[in-house]
Amino acid sequence: MPKIIIASGPVIVENGKVLLDQHGDTPFWKFCGGRVENKETTLVETAKRKAKEEMGIEIEILNSTPFLMHTFKQNEDGDCDVILVHYLAKRIGEVSPGAEIKQWKWIPIEELSSEDLAPNILPTLKHFRFLK
Repeated sequence: MPKIIIASGPVIVENGKVLLDQHGDTPFWKFCGGRVENKETTLVETAKRKAKEEMGIEIEILNSTPFLMHTFKQNEDGDCDVILVHYLAKRIGEVSPGAEIKQWKWIPIEELSSEDLAPNILPTLKHFRFLK
């Protein structure tokens, strides 16, 4: 397993609601997004690819300067550094989730509860000034 993971994804907010889903090995609500799979792919390309794979949508990047966050993940080799890269984006098309999505929804920002969110959700929304 890698010791460093770089993941990229969009932050999509419409009418005071954020698009989140549940996928992967945790029950947390997350932004769509995922690992940069090769060094030939840009962070924006990865965000666009994951939005299409996970939510069936195209996206338009609204701000080319991403929010970066570092966290840790445990794997069989021990600690793994995870760099999360989030772009503010606009949804193009209707949500049609892929097979790996357990569930998805538009969650009103004022109703977000930290105990059921991935640790990057609130800091990212604060960075993009959707939260104080």
